[in-house]
Amino acid sequence: MAGFATLCWVDMECADPRELGEFYRQVLGWDVTHYHDESAVITDGGTSIRFGRVDGYEPPSWPDSAAPKRYHMDLHVDDVAEAVERCLELGASKPEFQPSDGERWTVLLDPAGHPFCVCRAPAK
Repeated sequence: MAGFATLCWVDMECADPRELGEFYRQVLGWDVTHYHDESAVITDGGTSIRFGRVDGYEPPSWPDSAAPKRYHMDLHVDDVAEAVERCLELGASKPEFQPSDGERWTVLLDPAGHPFCVCRAPAK
């Protein structure tokens, strides 16, 4: 069965994107595609991980399974509005709060409540 989205990257929230990006760069041996104050991205050429700064970040408490996780998936789609509607039909929900750039991406919650973003795919 063919899907309608491709995984853009996994987004890991943290206090210091450069530090966490550098850690995983060394662990995985991946290339850095971007380091900025607010985010860092590493890739193996096919899969990417983005590390995004969150003010007041507090790590989950291990092994406390009730602690919130600090990551979400971003999915590239050709048409954000169409993908949002399809995801809603499949059981996702759309939280009231949305980031300021709703034309390029929309935050949704999967049926278990995990956030993910549907993002306009880059031009080919």
